[in-house]
Amino acid sequence: MAADRPVTLAVIIGAHGVTGEVRLKVFAEDLAAHKAFNGGALALKSLRSGNNGAIARFAEVADRNAAEAMRGTELTVPRASLPPLGDGEYYHVDLLGLPAVSSNGDLLGKVVTIDNYGAGDVLEIERPAGEDGKPPKRFMVPMNPQAVPEWDAERLVIAAEFVE
Repeated sequence: MAADRPVTLAVIIGAHGVTGEVRLKVFAEDLAAHKAFNGGALALKSLRSGNNGAIARFAEVADRNAAEAMRGTELTVPRASLPPLGDGEYYHVDLLGLPAVSSNGDLLGKVVTIDNYGAGDVLEIERPAGEDGKPPKRFMVPMNPQAVPEWDAERLVIAAEFVE
């Protein structure tokens, strides 16, 4: 895993009020632990809960027009600035793009999406494109020890009985 790889923690979804505050859709548990985003381009001055996310003020955003112009901007931090993980824990950014192999050693494809429908994370694996010109097929597997007995920075192993 690249320690300097940018990780998206939130996205600006619009302006809030007329003084330059922005509305955020937040993907992290503790956004306030970070004071600078996007390689230092945005300095966080304040953060509070909002209706469906959070309200933030950045030093570089002075008015509603500037806040509105920021709509769609992802707020990123370097991977190295995230807290260390315990055993069995992972950041989604570390799994996305990993090659997936079966417990039999067969190459399955790569992790392209991670969703959570309430009962835990579900990985979507995209198989390599077929020679028949058809689009690549995808299958889903729960991210639990029975389905994914091992993973590291190089690959993810999926138990053969969970392979479609």
